[in-house]
Amino acid sequence: MDRPFARLTVTEKAARSLRAGHPWVYEGEVLTGGDPCPDGAVTDVYSPKDRWLGAGFYNSRSKIRVRLLTRNTNDRMDEAFFARRIRYALDYRRRVMGEDFADCRLIFGEADGFPGWTLDRFGDVLVSEVLSLGIEQRKDMLYSLVLRELEQAGERVRVLYERSESPIREKEGMSALKGPYAADGLESEPSGRVRIRENGILYDVDYINGQKTGFFLDQKYNRAAAARLAPGMRVLDCFTHTGAFALNCAAAGAERVTAVDVSADALLQAEDNARLNSLEDRIDFLRSDVFEYLTALAEKKERPFDYIILDPPAFTKSSATVEAARRGYREINRRAMQLLPRGGYLATCSCSRFMTAELFRAMLFDAARDASVSLRQIEERRQSPDHPILWGVPETEYLKFWLFQIV
Repeated sequence: MDRPFARLTVTEKAARSLRAGHPWVYEGEVLTGGDPCPDGAVTDVYSPKDRWLGAGFYNSRSKIRVRLLTRNTNDRMDEAFFARRIRYALDYRRRVMGEDFADCRLIFGEADGFPGWTLDRFGDVLVSEVLSLGIEQRKDMLYSLVLRELEQAGERVRVLYERSESPIREKEGMSALKGPYAADGLESEPSGRVRIRENGILYDVDYINGQKTGFFLDQKYNRAAAARLAPGMRVLDCFTHTGAFALNCAAAGAERVTAVDVSADALLQAEDNARLNSLEDRIDFLRSDVFEYLTALAEKKERPFDYIILDPPAFTKSSATVEAARRGYREINRRAMQLLPRGGYLATCSCSRFMTAELFRAMLFDAARDASVSLRQIEERRQSPDHPILWGVPETEYLKFWLFQIV
C-alpha cells in the first residue's frame, strides 16, 4: 500500500481496541516507531501482523501517542477531508437540534472525528477549546472551514474565542491559550458576554470568565425534563451554578425555588439571570456548601421541599479517585432522599465519565437503602444530542441523569 504517512506498529492489545472502535493508542502500546514522524503529523497504524488499522495524529509527548482520525484508506487528511468532517458535524446538529442549533455544541471531539477539539456556539459567538497538538497545528484551517460553512448557511459569526486552558495541553506539549481569535470580520476586543435562549429561558453567558466555555449546554433537555415535574412544587436546586435548573423550574410554575451554591460569583450570575427572566421573586438564592446545607436540614428534622435537584460538579476526574467520588455522591443522594417526603421527587446526575452509569446506578441503590426509601424511576437520560455518544468510545458518554419519585 503506497501511502504518504509515517508508519507505526502497535501491540495486539492496541490492535484489538482499535478494531473494536476505540480511537486511541497509548504510550505503552507502541512496538516500533517505524518511520520518523513529527509530533502533530499523521501516522499510519499497523498491527503486529502488518495489518493497516487506521491513521491519526501522532504525539511523542502525550500518553495518547496516536489519536485516530480515519479507518478509510482513501482518506488523505487534507483540507477537503476536514471540510467534509465539519459539514457532517454541522449538518448533524441542524438535524437533531432543530431550532436549538443557534446555541449548541458544534464539535464534540472524537465523537465528530476531531480528537481533542470542542467548539460551542452561543448565537453569533463561537468558543473553542483545543487539547490535541494535531488540531492545534491545523486550527487556522479548521476555523476558516467552520466560519465558511456557517457563512454559506447564512449564520453570522461575530466572535471566535479560544478557551484552551486545560492542564492537558501541557501534557500534549502546548501552553495554555485564552483570547479572541484574529480573523477578518471577527471582533478583536469582544465584550465577553452574549445572550442566549434555552428552553425559553434567557441567559447572559460569560464566555471569557465562565466555567469551561461559559455555559453548560449538555443539560439542555434534562432541564426541560426536570421542569415538567416542577409545577406547584417547593424545589431545592443544589449546585445551582448560574441557576439553570432553578430558572427552568420557576418558569414552569414551581411554588418556590431555593437555589444553593458555594460560589458567590456563580450566584451573582444566577440572580442576574433570574432578573433577566422576571423570576427573581420566585427564587431564593443561598450561598452555602451543599453538603453542610443538607446536613443542617437533616439535623432540624425539617422537610421543606417536595423536589430536590442534585447537579454537582465532577467529583472525580480520574479512575484513581472513583471510590472517594462514589462516597460523595452517595452522601448527597442519601441526604436528599431522607429530606424528601414520600411521594417527593429527586433529580440527580453526574458529569464524570469515570463514574459510569453502572457505578452511579449501584450508588443510588445503596443510598436509597441507607435512607430507607425506594426509588420509582421516571426517566434515565444522558447529555443532549449535540454531545453525541459514540459507541465503542466510552469517553464520549459522561453525563448521567435520573428522575425518581421517592416511595
